[in-house]
Amino acid sequence: MSTSTHGAHHAHDHGHVPSADADRRHLVAALALLSTFLVAEVVVAVVAGSLALLSDAGHMLTDVAAIALALVAARLASRPAAGAWTFGMHRAEILSAAVNGVTLVAISLVVAVEAVRRLLDPPGVSGWPVVATALVGCLVNIAVAWLLARADRRSLNVEGAFQHVLTDLYGFVGTLVAGLVILATGWTRADPIASLLVVALMLRAGWRLLRDSGRILLEAAPADTDLALIRSHLLGVPHVREVHDLHVWTVTSALPALSAHVVVDQACFADGHAPQILDQIQACLAGHFDVEHSTFQLEPPGHAQHEAGAHS
Repeated sequence: MSTSTHGAHHAHDHGHVPSADADRRHLVAALALLSTFLVAEVVVAVVAGSLALLSDAGHMLTDVAAIALALVAARLASRPAAGAWTFGMHRAEILSAAVNGVTLVAISLVVAVEAVRRLLDPPGVSGWPVVATALVGCLVNIAVAWLLARADRRSLNVEGAFQHVLTDLYGFVGTLVAGLVILATGWTRADPIASLLVVALMLRAGWRLLRDSGRILLEAAPADTDLALIRSHLLGVPHVREVHDLHVWTVTSALPALSAHVVVDQACFADGHAPQILDQIQACLAGHFDVEHSTFQLEPPGHAQHEAGAHS
């Protein structure tokens, strides 16, 4: 637990978490691998006339963009809080994740339209270039997925990039199968069918990114948060009578925040016991919930009703 109304700080042991510098090294290496292969894949796709390879390249382009945006967002998020930016620029990674989600959905729709057109009027497709490129693509994506798995996947950016690459790997497996089918049977419709499978994976990844980033940008409580349970634990602290204006939101990936007004016995203010009550509230929250930043306002009984009457 990090902060409170009286500034107490509580450390959490989350186990070994990769450092920001290590994350950047892994992201840069992954970016270099994907960018090199992307150029080669586009050339082969054009020469072979394969939409499956072009759709894979389109998805890989979003992977490259996702990693590049993750690097930029990580740099922005590392800046300390200053001036009006009281939380720093942590939300930069959430904005980039939302952009990646929109891009995924847009590219998948373009590829879907072209795949349907090729199903109705299939062009000629060379099988061997498709098979060879798909095999190399599988190896490259396995290497990149390994690099990203070593970074801190609690970050929505890193996790989004990892899911992109994992989806790309599945897409290359589908493209490989399509190439083998074309070689064995000459059935070129296998190529657009593989493209539609990749489209489905892209839409799924894009939706998940938009859903997760949207929850954070709209300041919804984290998906695994039970507000009733939090309230129940706080009410279990001695001398706590009521909890109201309870808010839980996420500043950025793995940085939840909580604020609440807590009504305690009047005697706690008279005898100077309020700071001890605040410590107990924090200890309760830290012991049961992983909240990084919390702020509590202690109030005497009747204070909330008095405020409501004053503003009516």
